[in-house]
Amino acid sequence: MEFQERRRIRREPKYCLDNTVVGDSWRMFRIMSEFVDGFDAMSAVGLPGVTIYGSARTPKEHKYYQLAEEIAAGLADAGYAIITGGGPGIMEAANKGAMEAGGVSIGLNISLPHEQAPNPYTNFPLHFKYFFVRKVMFMKYSMAFVCMPGGFGSLDELFEAMTLIQTQRIKPFPIVLVGSGFWTGLVGWIRETLLAAGNIDKEDMLLLKVLDEAEDVVSFIKKTVIV
Repeated sequence: MEFQERRRIRREPKYCLDNTVVGDSWRMFRIMSEFVDGFDAMSAVGLPGVTIYGSARTPKEHKYYQLAEEIAAGLADAGYAIITGGGPGIMEAANKGAMEAGGVSIGLNISLPHEQAPNPYTNFPLHFKYFFVRKVMFMKYSMAFVCMPGGFGSLDELFEAMTLIQTQRIKPFPIVLVGSGFWTGLVGWIRETLLAAGNIDKEDMLLLKVLDEAEDVVSFIKKTVIV
């Protein structure tokens, strides 16, 4: 009875961050293992990386899917490794563009209850269990972010990057928001509300660049991130 109870307690629950039982100490070894595997793999790429992210729900026929594919192909052709979350939608489009252009197509996939199945266009796949380990890989090995329209996950990546740059935890790098029709409202709110209230500085606004065309995105990154 005691043995069965201990096994029940040590089984990792669905909401793993809420779990404070005995098994937490063993979870640290799994977390360390993910960091080691990720660092070893990503450090071997040997090319400057550009992360492209956006909604996993974007269908293949959508203009933003096609635009992400075009941007990734242009960047891969210019000598950049393309990094995505490895899933469907915008991530798939970017990996597809990079692979078909003959470039390095990296997918940092993660286990999620829905939406996140690995796409078939990565030639450098990695799999993660923990969000925070995966996010460290994005930040550490990216020299630019291309933010396509997306949901909470995309906004999370965007604001985390801006926070880490603002607080000087990482070196500043280009953050391109693709799609003025999608991002203008958010950028306007940041300027008119956050900046006006003194919650951010004018220099913080310089972190963002809003562009619409694939060639403009590729050109901007080539000027700011030297291969």
